[in-house]
Parts: sequence; C-alpha cells; structure tokens
Amino acid sequence: MKFPGWVSPFVLHDKGILGMNRRNIDYISAYNERRYFPNVDDKLKTKLIAEKAGVSVPELLMVIRTQREAESITNRLDGLQQFVLKPAHGSGGKGILIIMSRDGEMFVKGNGDKLTLQALIRHLSNIISGLYSLGGRTDVAIMEMLVNFDPVFSDLSYEGVPDVRLIVFRGYPVMGMLRLATKASDGKANLHQGAIGVGLDLAIGESVGAVQYDRPIRIHPDSGAALEGISIPHWRTLLLLSARCYEASKLGYLGADLVLDKARGPLLLELNARPGLTIQVANESGLIPRLKKIEALDSISSDPEQRVDYSIQHFSKRGKSADLFV
Repeated sequence: MKFPGWVSPFVLHDKGILGMNRRNIDYISAYNERRYFPNVDDKLKTKLIAEKAGVSVPELLMVIRTQREAESITNRLDGLQQFVLKPAHGSGGKGILIIMSRDGEMFVKGNGDKLTLQALIRHLSNIISGLYSLGGRTDVAIMEMLVNFDPVFSDLSYEGVPDVRLIVFRGYPVMGMLRLATKASDGKANLHQGAIGVGLDLAIGESVGAVQYDRPIRIHPDSGAALEGISIPHWRTLLLLSARCYEASKLGYLGADLVLDKARGPLLLELNARPGLTIQVANESGLIPRLKKIEALDSISSDPEQRVDYSIQHFSKRGKSADLFV
C-alpha cells in the first residue's frame, strides 16, 4: 500500500493497518480453504452458486467456450445493444469489455471507441486462449447483461458502472468502499487502473473520504463532481447480500463487489478471495481492529440479518476521526 508522504510503520501499526503479508497469512490462509477458491476464482461458478443462494446477479446472456463458438457468434449478437464480456478466470479487471451501444455494424465501448465484429471476435479468442486468465490457462468467455446503474451515480462515474466493494469476514461486513470509474481507468471501476475509491461509513453508507492512485482526492477528475456527501441507496440490502456470500462461497475472508441496477436494484457482480488493501486508505481506518473484534466473538451467528446488525452497530465511523496520515 502507498500513503500520502512517508508514514512510519509504527504509526500504521498503531492505526491497525492490515498489510499484505499479514492478510495473506492470518486471514486468507487461515480462513479460506483452498478447495473453495474455485467458488470465487471462476466467475461463472460464482454466478451460479450466488443464484442458488438467493443472491441477485446480472443476467447471464451466453457462455462462449471454444474458438469455433467465438468465430460463429455473429447471429447470437442480433438484437444485443449492450453487454459485458469477461473472462471466467480473469483478475484485476483484465479482459473485461463493456459495450454500451451499437452503431450500425460497429460496437461502441464506454469511452466512445468503436470495435468491428472481427475485433470483438478477436477479443473473445484472446479470452478463450487464456490471455487474461489466472496462470494463463485456457478460459471461457462470459457475456452478461450490462448493468444500468442507479441515476444517483450519474455525475460520479466516467462512462462505467460504479460498484461497492465490501470486505466480509466470517460472514460479517467489516469495511466498504464505492469504486468510481474514470477516463484513466477506461470506464472500469478498477483502482489499479485509475478508478477512485470512496470510503463508506459501514453503518449508513455515506462517504468518509476518497483516493485515486492511493492519494486523497475530493473532486472527480473528469466530471468535477464532489466526492463528499455521497449516500448509497439500499445500503442495508447491499450489506445483507454481502453477508449471504459467506454461506454461498464458504470463504471466511472475501471481497464482495456489488452494483445498483436502475431496474433490478442491488446485484452481486463477483467475489474475490484476495481483496486489496487500499480500502483502508479510502476509509482512513485500519482493518485489524474490526477483524479482531469478529475473532473475539464467542460464536458466529448463522443469521445474515443478525451479522449485519452487529456490523452496523460496531463499525460506524460517526463521531470518530481516524487521523490516519497524521
């Protein structure tokens, strides 16, 4: 993780900042059995188990498994004006292609660039060949319905769908962040590519700070919209969806990425068994105190509603100042 200026390791320790090594050893290795990693590393499998668990997801349009299917996709695209293509085993937003509209025989991306049918087929071919997958193994391409995001975010994201990342530990949401696309991130809500992370008060879903490239930011660089005073609609429902992912995935430490669709409301996009740590910078709070509080519980509730109630009660930032960078 990077922080504005130089920050003493002792300060980070005092603020309860979770580092990568400790995350990997004390939480990912300790609470995530490897046999359950395919539940989240395979986005197609994630979608299927989420639906079975009653967690709403974007509509699956088709799965393209072979090069022959990719080359003969023309007729299957008839009538499809908007969609998202993604590798089932991709990571870090690589290989995701967002088509916002059609212009004759051309496919229009979120940034306005246009693709020919052959370019689209070539992208499918690259996905299937494993260009974007973990370990470079042969993959499959997933085509989903494009999420039409809630108009409350219309000035906050550059041409892409904003999403909410929630860290869930043993079924309890412990920290949240709104991720906003920028021109630099090519319309994708991926922090490594230049998207903005907005820290959220876990109790009420209101913004508490924002970062881009791990640096504090107050205004969206493309729209000029203020990043303060943001309030996320359907907040409790989002928390509840993330909590239910504990039973669905069987992973004790995970990141849940959710979106707000204008018509369908909260939806789960995907799960991550190795969620990043920049969420702490956006929230000006460390994860360790919250994780320790969950570890200290005598028992873990089997009721997602009760787990959400606990998180709302114990992980609010109202009236608190983290002073992380002092």
